[in-house]
Amino acid sequence: MHLASSLFQVADFGPPEHFAYVRQAIDPEWIDAALQATGTATLRKRRLPAEQVIWLVLGMALYRDRSIVEVAAKLDLALPGSRGVTAAPSSVSDARSRLGEEPLAWLFERCALAWARRSADTHRWRGLALYGIDGTSVRVPDSSANRTHFGGHRAGGDRGDSGYPLVRLVALMTLRSHLIEAVRFGPFTTDERRYAADLFAALPQRSLLIVDRNFYAAAPLVALQAAGGERHWLMRMRKRTRYRVLEQFSEGDTLVEVRVAPKARQRNPSLPKTFPARMVGYQRPGHARQVLLSSLLDPQVYPAEEIAALYHERWEIELGYDELKTELLEQEETLRSQSPAAVAQEIWGLLLAYNLVRLEMERVAEEAQVEPVRISFVAALRLIRDEWLWCAVASPGAIPRHLKRLRQDLKHFILPQRRSGRSYPRAVKRKMSHYPRKRPSLPPPQP
Repeated sequence: MHLASSLFQVADFGPPEHFAYVRQAIDPEWIDAALQATGTATLRKRRLPAEQVIWLVLGMALYRDRSIVEVAAKLDLALPGSRGVTAAPSSVSDARSRLGEEPLAWLFERCALAWARRSADTHRWRGLALYGIDGTSVRVPDSSANRTHFGGHRAGGDRGDSGYPLVRLVALMTLRSHLIEAVRFGPFTTDERRYAADLFAALPQRSLLIVDRNFYAAAPLVALQAAGGERHWLMRMRKRTRYRVLEQFSEGDTLVEVRVAPKARQRNPSLPKTFPARMVGYQRPGHARQVLLSSLLDPQVYPAEEIAALYHERWEIELGYDELKTELLEQEETLRSQSPAAVAQEIWGLLLAYNLVRLEMERVAEEAQVEPVRISFVAALRLIRDEWLWCAVASPGAIPRHLKRLRQDLKHFILPQRRSGRSYPRAVKRKMSHYPRKRPSLPPPQP
């Protein structure tokens, strides 16, 4: 039976199975709205209608070890009434080109906003939703189009660019569930702080943004405080930060007035000369003393000890990137797509698939009464892949029973409590190959 018709019939069953599985998490009306809003709705019957191509791109993200044509065959993606005949390789490629990236981007943004906001609202700290912003890079195939559009990392000297073109990606992530709420990506040559500027502005009310000190800049921090709505930030203080002490709350807890750099005010004359901040110093056993800077000015409402402990949740976004790149992408060298438009489409599908897995993990965590980060991403991803393929050939009446078993099985993959106080100094366990590096040819020197 066709996968779409099977899954839509599941809607007749009540909770907890109702729309519980990965595919049901996306409202079918959202897919139609994405196609209508971006002008890519299918106007006539094709072997692969647009709504099916969206699921194909998601399948590409979930099944990295299978070709695109095999993904279409395994998920039974074909025109209803085609008697099981799947699409030809050429029609799959043409269908992706017709769809473009806009419907996937629209669908991701709609789903991510709904899922992440609800999750962040559930896991608050002293009334504030916890978010993180950080950047990463993704390798893409070394085609001339990708190289020209995305660029790469300069190796220095006469060694040329990196072996593969790179996409720079910056995400706004809920720290206690790893759901991605918003993302910006594009050429690697663009500074990640430029991508992050839009994400600072997307922070909701009554929230706390924890970021690395690399994102320190007066303009977005002052704008965040001026926006009101209890939007706060927290980061490590840079050594060259200039400030004046206003009040000493306690040892290591100080209210300061931070000076805005003259160059920043030249670029943005609307910036004030100074802005208030709270400076919290602390030292963990065996580590150097650290100093944090934050807009959490009230020491009674936001105790310094809790702020120092909370800052280390910033690393949750790094763990989220590891799940995305190491587990979902299976450490493959590059993405699949050979053109910038197809790369963007694939990335939106990858991010949406990641959020779908994380959403189901959060539901399991709620039933098991543990934090979402206590659910194994690897175990969840494997079971979801297996169950989705099984659903493609199962009868609709049996699906709810298997969905319930899916969640029961996931509870067996609850991770133990994290151990604190561990230290992992950076080191290389295996040396690089002794073969010479293959890099793109350098352009001829300019006359």
